Amino acid sequence: MQKDDDGFFNPAAATAVPAAAPVPVPADAAEPAGSPKPEQKEATPDVEPEGDLIKSSFEVTVTLADQQLDPNSPLFSVKTFEELGLSEDLLKGIYDMGFSKPSKIQERALPLLLSNPATNMIGQSQSGTGKTAAFVLTMLSRVDFSLQKPQAICLAPSRELARQIMSVVITMGKYTNVQTEYAIKDNLPRDASSITAQIIVGNPGTMIDLMRRKVLDTSKVKVFVLDEADNMLDQDGLGDQTLRVKNMLPRSPANPVQIILFSATFPDHVRAFANKFAPNANKIELQKEELSVDSIRQFYMDCRDEEHKYDILVSLYSLLTIGQSIIFCKRRDTADRISHRMTAEGHKVASLHGAKDANERDAIIDRFREGKEKVLITTNVIARGIDILQVNMVVNYDLPLMNDRGPSSADDSRPDVETYIHRIGRTGRFGRKGISINFVHDKRTWLQMEAIEKALGRKIVRIETNDLDDMEEKMKKALK
Repeated sequence: MQKDDDGFFNPAAATAVPAAAPVPVPADAAEPAGSPKPEQKEATPDVEPEGDLIKSSFEVTVTLADQQLDPNSPLFSVKTFEELGLSEDLLKGIYDMGFSKPSKIQERALPLLLSNPATNMIGQSQSGTGKTAAFVLTMLSRVDFSLQKPQAICLAPSRELARQIMSVVITMGKYTNVQTEYAIKDNLPRDASSITAQIIVGNPGTMIDLMRRKVLDTSKVKVFVLDEADNMLDQDGLGDQTLRVKNMLPRSPANPVQIILFSATFPDHVRAFANKFAPNANKIELQKEELSVDSIRQFYMDCRDEEHKYDILVSLYSLLTIGQSIIFCKRRDTADRISHRMTAEGHKVASLHGAKDANERDAIIDRFREGKEKVLITTNVIARGIDILQVNMVVNYDLPLMNDRGPSSADDSRPDVETYIHRIGRTGRFGRKGISINFVHDKRTWLQMEAIEKALGRKIVRIETNDLDDMEEKMKKALK
């Protein structure tokens, strides 16, 4: 059985989707995107870019223009979007989003992504370096707007991420005649006869359902994108479903579908599969030790037991609401229990996980994105790819473990370092200050956190929990 989209999608629940109203454009929509030059490897560390790309009440100490002039910045650029041969309508959309030039990574990747004949791409770079904009621009560039048939398919592991990607497609393509459609649960009537939209974004279970029922004709598909590709290809997660979607695409040796894989992390076993999934691909890669996000200060809190974890979380509430915060739990019932208990005690929080119905999930994430909710308690459903600029604190109420991934790793209590990197990457966006806090309450969880520390090659600082005033003071200092 596959997991549902507490990080994974449940095919048993799959139906299809109508083009919903665009969700608010996320931070990643306004980030310059990644790229290589005709070299095939990129091992330069990517750092969270600082920028003034979207309006925010938060101070930005370094402007986008400053960074694009700095050769050491991942946003450094000496070239222009005009040199890519894009249509005027696409250039207008890009400039409207706050881009002036491609980032250093975009500058290298986009010429390869947009070249003819089309070539595959496997890209690995941190959140905040522009992956979304890079593959969305590629999809929009490949589409023939006069042909009302699906031509580009993008898969993501959760409905929240699919909706975020779609918001970028709609915003970047607003001056074109692009037609879009979702393939996520509960967004399209079961009796829908055919999809004529050119770009389809969704989850693999629903995409398979639409293809099997001939609602989605794949005969004209030119581009196939996997966002969070390591999750999408992992055999413990969505790998089988993703492969089935690929196998339903056209197989023309003369005109092959362009396959684009992007993620912040690629474990070795998934990387090997990715090379087969996207053969002869150009590659942009980061070395493992370069993946941790430097702008995030990482702490751990030594709690006495499970109940003490809750007490400490409540004592942190005033800090959690300085900006916005995400609290990650292992289980849905834990997220709901904490949410109900804190709400009963007068604290304003929301919980989000895969057991909630589609409309409720959409409403919760939209309210959080708009800043109407300050504290979100969740499972791994938004651990990946979700970009909300104001999030300045992430709490790992439960550390992510390998046995959270699926049945085949049920007895594996090692920490899941890749998911940890994704989780803490929800904060510290665009060079702003961000902190992550890990709750540790016994020898087992302490050893798990120590293993994360070793894997990342950096110290996670202890914060004492027996003096609440001192604890709060240290946290406030870290947020300044």
